[in-house]
Amino acid sequence: MAFPNIFAKEVADEIITRINKLTPDSQRQWGKMDVARMLAHCSVTYEMVYEPEKHPKPNRVMREALKLIAKPVCVSEKRYKKNLPTETSFVIKSERHFETERGRLIAYIEKTQALGEDEFDGKEYPSFGTLSKTEWNNMFYKHLDHHLNQFGV
Repeated sequence: MAFPNIFAKEVADEIITRINKLTPDSQRQWGKMDVARMLAHCSVTYEMVYEPEKHPKPNRVMREALKLIAKPVCVSEKRYKKNLPTETSFVIKSERHFETERGRLIAYIEKTQALGEDEFDGKEYPSFGTLSKTEWNNMFYKHLDHHLNQFGV
């Protein structure tokens, strides 16, 4: 089943509406992250695109392993399972400020939507190599949807 197109304004707006339903006191239904860390965690995918200096590209061996193991999970049309282990570069260890992280994530979503799917078609993702616009959409949308469901919105 195809995911909604995160590059479409109405879909991006629906995700942002869900994010705006979160509060600093929102409680997770599974997992370990608090809501502010979850928002920061969701921003990592976008940081890898827009702020690559924050996340060094994996070495060749690690990249091949990620392409073989993680890529099929991340870009497929199959939803994530609850309590799926988090790849280490996506683990948020420090405390985060809810409003700051919410604003950052929304800004990334809006920027991505404004650039559009054609900007991403054939664009390289540091861990997985070149992705199609459908793979980018699947990765962006299902990750956000998974964690918003985790917090009941």
